[in-house]
Amino acid sequence: MYVYLLKSQNDLSKRYIGVTADIKRRLSEHNAGKSQHTAKYSPWKVVVAVWFDDKSKAVAFEKYLKIGSGHAFSNRHFW
Repeated sequence: MYVYLLKSQNDLSKRYIGVTADIKRRLSEHNAGKSQHTAKYSPWKVVVAVWFDDKSKAVAFEKYLKIGSGHAFSNRHFW
C-alpha cells in the first residue's frame, strides 16, 4: 500500500494525503475528477509516495500525517 501526498498544480496551497494500492490509477482518478475532495483543484501531481508492505501500517501513517504532529512532520520533510 502507498501513502501518497498530492499537490494541486492550479492552486499550490491545496494538498491531499491518501492511501492506495495502485498509485497510477489513483492519481488518474483524482485528475479525472472522481474524488469530491480533489475534483475542484485538478490537475494534481504526486509529491511523495511511500510504500508499506503492511496495509495497517500504511493506514496508520496516513492518519498520522493528517493530525497535528503529522502535519508538522510532512511540512518539514515533504512539502
